[in-house]
Amino acid sequence: MDIKKKKVSRRKVLATTAVATPFMIVPPHVLGGPRHIPPSEKLNIAAIGCGGMGYADLKNLSKENIVALCDVDSVRAAKSFKDHPKAKKYKDFRKMLEKEGKHIDAVQVSTPDHTHAVAGMAVLKAGKHLYCQKPLAHNLFDVRALMNEAKKTGLVTQMGIQIHATDGMKSAVEIIKAGIIGKVHHVDIWSCKGRKPGKVLRKNPATKPMPKMPIPSTLDWDLWVGPAPFRPYNKAYCPQAWRKWWDFGSGRLGDMACHILDPVFWALDLKSPTHIEASPTAFTDQVYPDSNMVVWSFAARANQPAVTVKWYDGANLNKVPIPKEAKGFKIPNQGGMYYGDKGVLFVPHFTGKGKKIRLFPASKFEGIKAPQLFKRRTNHWHEWIDACKTGGKTSAPFDYSAPLTETVLLGNVATLARKKIAWDPVNMKITNDPAANAYLKAKYRKGWTL
Repeated sequence: MDIKKKKVSRRKVLATTAVATPFMIVPPHVLGGPRHIPPSEKLNIAAIGCGGMGYADLKNLSKENIVALCDVDSVRAAKSFKDHPKAKKYKDFRKMLEKEGKHIDAVQVSTPDHTHAVAGMAVLKAGKHLYCQKPLAHNLFDVRALMNEAKKTGLVTQMGIQIHATDGMKSAVEIIKAGIIGKVHHVDIWSCKGRKPGKVLRKNPATKPMPKMPIPSTLDWDLWVGPAPFRPYNKAYCPQAWRKWWDFGSGRLGDMACHILDPVFWALDLKSPTHIEASPTAFTDQVYPDSNMVVWSFAARANQPAVTVKWYDGANLNKVPIPKEAKGFKIPNQGGMYYGDKGVLFVPHFTGKGKKIRLFPASKFEGIKAPQLFKRRTNHWHEWIDACKTGGKTSAPFDYSAPLTETVLLGNVATLARKKIAWDPVNMKITNDPAANAYLKAKYRKGWTL
């Protein structure tokens, strides 16, 4: 059956009032912290990465004051530059923060994965609120460093998992939290967009960097490479194919699992897995596998049982099992199936039209509606803006999105380790394979640091 969504008005955002004392009469922003901004005023926002997803992010922030834009490629950023002609333009985010910092309240980071951490940390250390695209960072140590810095500063943070704020996502989480399908013990999630079931498209992955090509005059290639090991320019890396290269991207896991694992994490109150195992197709130290399967094992939490979460990507769509309760159901190319002791829930990847939650067996759940446990928020970006102004909290701050990102990236670590790994999140160690700990942290190129 289809779950119908109830219309609920957007939550009213209340302004907070600063309380002055005889010993604290200097505005916080004068001391280096964020200024207090009434909801009726606009934020001064800067953007690092203005093309692709950066352009989409800016569109959703455009009702605020866009005061500075930074992108290493002026062609890639051309639309954003045109939309905001008064904004100061930069190629190096470090120079932008240094020169424009006093005019900036908050910053959007929408760069390739390998520069999320260096840009994001610079923003936090500059005392600016931060919206950072997923995955939060390229390796686990950087993810943890960003989370800790955000906690220390008290700045407002949000990871760019925009589907998190939608009514559809919240309805799915509400169904699970309300116990409608009972205790969940297993979840299958998958993302096989752009791949035909059973067909691996890259049988001979690259074993070395691509040959040198002339650098486009509009691109600062050295800045694009940033903290990663330097290599000559080739159009195979950017502007879009960087995700498949280990030095720059996080593969399909980093791209899509941050979205599709999100409702699993949220609904089941997950934090860190105990064990992770991967079953990849061929890959090298240059590129990710074309297809992969990853299993995360989580211990029991409070009144919830232990749960295993299995990820399928690439050409593995035909390996995603269809539950017997859902006979005849056609698996879409992205989504998740949640197995409880009272029933099964299908949760789609909420993009586009016609994406519907379904409960199985349909006859058992006829007429069941999602209980409203959350106040509805329908725009991830505006939620961040509101929190920056009021001092409130977003729904995907770094203390939520960092453990989610760590779990995703552990799938890549297990892939590189080529074995089932045991994870100690407190000490940030793989306990059964010391050599695999080398995959938890990146070595930055000279001149780059957190």
